[in-house]
Amino acid sequence: MNHPLTTIARSLVAAATLSVAAASALAQGVTGDVAAGAKKAEMCVGCHGIPGYQNSFPEIHKVPMISGQTGPYIVNALKAYQKGERKHPSMRGIAGSLTEQDMADLAAYYASHTGTPAPETPKPASAKVAALIEKGACISCHGANFSKPIDPSYPKLGGQHADYLFVALKSYTVEGNPVIGRSNGIMAGIAKQYSPAEMREIAKYLASVQGELSVKPQPRFK
Repeated sequence: MNHPLTTIARSLVAAATLSVAAASALAQGVTGDVAAGAKKAEMCVGCHGIPGYQNSFPEIHKVPMISGQTGPYIVNALKAYQKGERKHPSMRGIAGSLTEQDMADLAAYYASHTGTPAPETPKPASAKVAALIEKGACISCHGANFSKPIDPSYPKLGGQHADYLFVALKSYTVEGNPVIGRSNGIMAGIAKQYSPAEMREIAKYLASVQGELSVKPQPRFK
């Protein structure tokens, strides 16, 4: 029998899927250009183009790997920063300067950084972590190997930095803070089921899974 919280999480995921798919369909009107995105990425490489680069807000953590991420997810994330649904002063400032074409070009550029496909079956999780993942119905959205999300507007998680995943997950539980937090009803409902220690356990496991994300350093940062 499913845990009641797991059933609620799956219901939330199912309810959101249609609206996300509709939003993705609307966003398909703008086509990104990889070459144009490579030029526009000059504003991004200072953080996302340096292996091991760390951010200190809201706490010290590695900036997320975005090379190999899904294009629609990158667009959606940038729009969320632009609207203030993701609260991060630096990212909001950058996203606020971008047009829809800019976002599409950047997304096309970073999505083009394909590497070795992630294996269909990830490394086994401990019983404790497996139960936590089942509780949040994580596979329902992010895929069984955490690199094949059911909708391209959802992120790939496999192999992402553990400290970033922890900060991102925790941010969905923040309320009423003008500079920290993320507004997403689905993720908020899921994240609030976990203690910080449990979030760290999940993040540590996801980071250990072989994924398709990487840092593509610029020549001057190698």
